[in-house]
Amino acid sequence: MIKFGLITEGHTDQIVIKSILAGYFNRSDLVIRPLQPEIDKDKNSGGWTLVFDYCRSKKFQESFQSNDYIIIQIDTDVSEDYNIAHQDENGEFTPQQLIQKVIEKFRDAIGEDFYNTNQQKILFAISVHSLECWLLPLYYTDKKKAKFKNCLKTLNDELSKKHRFTIDKNAKNPDYYREISKQYGKYKVLMQHYQDNPSLKTFIEEIESRNIQIVEEDDW
Repeated sequence: MIKFGLITEGHTDQIVIKSILAGYFNRSDLVIRPLQPEIDKDKNSGGWTLVFDYCRSKKFQESFQSNDYIIIQIDTDVSEDYNIAHQDENGEFTPQQLIQKVIEKFRDAIGEDFYNTNQQKILFAISVHSLECWLLPLYYTDKKKAKFKNCLKTLNDELSKKHRFTIDKNAKNPDYYREISKQYGKYKVLMQHYQDNPSLKTFIEEIESRNIQIVEEDDW
């Protein structure tokens, strides 16, 4: 079966992406391997700096030997810290423009030659401005479903009503993310909502562009 490797800012980002992949491919038995942070590492082993560090490393290049696709996730809320502004003299960048700028940054980190050789195996999950924005379509039907600013606060407003819990930005509970994102593990739900958020839509289109076929080992 096809194997996916995940390079993300944190464990909770991996949880959400796993649910999205399960929904997109309409199956829960996908082979998904956390590469960065590793599943058994503590919360301090995550963050945007380690995402870039991993992509520059020999481990990153070696990961293509045992994985068919590598998914790279990063938030853009602090993109200015990795030298990508949110706007220029013409105004604020659109999510699509910002995503392209982040991808260019990763191309530099990965190395042009290696990137060009393996481009079809790399899937970017650039969340503008945070992965919590991708969860808003599950709770809102108005314009808030397309928000990409202050998404955690907006999400918590509904979580407190629907689930009686809220997410602490500084101590994210993985169980909360499993509870929220499991809805995306259903194909119909994901297909109904993914276009409502601009950067989630871009991620799904990235997957679609690869025409990935999940085939059982026994079917060969």
